Amino acid sequence: MRPGEHPPEAAGAGEPGTREPGGRAPRVGEPGAARPAAPARRDRDASGRARNARPRDGLGRPLEHGADGEPPAPDAPALPPDAALDAAQQLLDAGRPFHAHEVLEASWKAAPAAERDLWQGLAQLAVGLTHARRGNAVGAATLLRRGAARISGYSPASSYGVNPAGLAAAVAGLAGRIESGGLDGLEPGALDLRLRG
Repeated sequence: MRPGEHPPEAAGAGEPGTREPGGRAPRVGEPGAARPAAPARRDRDASGRARNARPRDGLGRPLEHGADGEPPAPDAPALPPDAALDAAQQLLDAGRPFHAHEVLEASWKAAPAAERDLWQGLAQLAVGLTHARRGNAVGAATLLRRGAARISGYSPASSYGVNPAGLAAAVAGLAGRIESGGLDGLEPGALDLRLRG
């Protein structure tokens, strides 16, 4: 017997997935080959599109199927701009930035082209806060800076009561504090973000 070969009785001769005499394992489809594992079952919505139906915690992290989770943000068409900002602010105030991001993301996807960067930037700010609350300082600073850059060029007159330059400056300052002192070094309330005002 050559090195690496096993006698048929030691290798479980005749069982699927075992080596043939000569050392080569049978290939998929050949006699004696192990069956490939069945693909994992995917959650799907009523139209058949893949959707994650697992419950989520308050910061959007998936929980095990059957666990009690936070109620999801409604999967509905985008709200009108003022209503979207009000709903997102309520979610931010409740410590649910992941859900605020979902509201803002719906507005971003439905916005006219001239407003998309504003809404995308606001959604990125909410994602940055989500990362911060999850303890991911690098992700928080990155998304806060990215969101600030997207919104900074908008005029307050066309931003539904958002002061883009002021909000961008405040968020960039928060990102800088996270980068220099980490999340543990933040003062209480540092993650409380006001979208308007």
